[in-house]
Amino acid sequence: MVADPVPLQLAAELFPNGISRYAIGGLFVGLGAAVIYVGTGISAGASTFLESTLSYVSGQSRFQQYVASRDWRIVFTLGIILGAAVYAVVYQGGAWTTDVSWWRLLLGGVFVGIGTRVGKGCTSGHGVCGVGSASKTSIAGVLAFLLVAILTAQIVAALGVTP
Repeated sequence: MVADPVPLQLAAELFPNGISRYAIGGLFVGLGAAVIYVGTGISAGASTFLESTLSYVSGQSRFQQYVASRDWRIVFTLGIILGAAVYAVVYQGGAWTTDVSWWRLLLGGVFVGIGTRVGKGCTSGHGVCGVGSASKTSIAGVLAFLLVAILTAQIVAALGVTP
């Protein structure tokens, strides 16, 4: 009996460059989250980066709660940026480019920032660390993130919006 080729065709369509880069990237993300958790006891979400950075210049208690962990958070965030930059240069032959206009990137960043505060964390924190630790709140958050993202993408595509 011959296996059904439909799943393979779907995988080839969804991942035209193969899945190995995503699997390897996922392993690195998981390993990084585990190392940070084992080393600090803190989940490795990136959304507290801004607040922890503001603890250097503001005396407000809201920001001062991060004083003990702000140094590694900055190193963590710089590692995310530099790791992606090195990958882009080494494996993609150059820096990032986009056709998306600057104001859309800025507006999207504002929405993401508001969403991380309302959702009490970012997709990386909830998706990697929260789901990994079986947090019901994080699982519900990730489901909400996915549903809203899928719905938004469908609406944007139906409206014919381009970068």
